[in-house]
Amino acid sequence: MLILLPPSETKRPDGSGAPLDLAKLRLPSLEPQRRAALDALVALSADESETARVLKLSPRQLGEVATNAALWASPTMPAMDRYTGVLFDALDAESLSESARSWLAEHVLIHSAPFGLVGAADAIPSYRLGAGVRLPGLTPMKKHWNEAVTTALAAEQAPFVLDLRSEAYVALGSVPAGTPSAFVRVVTRGEGGEVRALNHFNKHAKGALVRVLAESEPVLSSAADLLDWAAQHGVELTAGEHEWQLVTG
Repeated sequence: MLILLPPSETKRPDGSGAPLDLAKLRLPSLEPQRRAALDALVALSADESETARVLKLSPRQLGEVATNAALWASPTMPAMDRYTGVLFDALDAESLSESARSWLAEHVLIHSAPFGLVGAADAIPSYRLGAGVRLPGLTPMKKHWNEAVTTALAAEQAPFVLDLRSEAYVALGSVPAGTPSAFVRVVTRGEGGEVRALNHFNKHAKGALVRVLAESEPVLSSAADLLDWAAQHGVELTAGEHEWQLVTG
């Protein structure tokens, strides 16, 4: 099974790993798209005011320009540790055991605008770029990534894909049509038993779900396997025709 996660706008700075090496990232077929996006981002960083306009940076965020300019030379850290924010704080990968982190490395891919899908353990630098940004000299992100990401996912030959991405990142690369998958929405149950969608707190629920999965290190190869696992671990997952619900509360 593969799990697809969105990235986070917030990231830990610095790192202790060697500079970015595209050849060492998972899904190597994405290297041309990665290089083009990164080069366009670095080139944009030569003009601070234009970078601020394109990336919609506030005056207090102008330090991100230097971060992007140094992409090829700055230190790296595993993607699962690089990202912060609600989802990744709930996942808290740094506090997991080595075997749980190895499970994440094998089963989790994180989708970002400059790298496409990367493995949870792939070493990446800090950067600033969102899914909705149009980089000068590059085709729109959806056109730049969609076909390449879908093809790369197909090559993984995963028996089942659990898609926890936001719609913005689903648009940058859909799960191959022939691959069994489930797109998950987080809902909460009210006092009367009715459910309603969550917004901000859906990220926490997704991160917590992936943490429980990593801690239990299951071997799952189908939707039925995942639903059985969820029932055994007190996780309320319901399968629908087009999407699943993760129920909290």
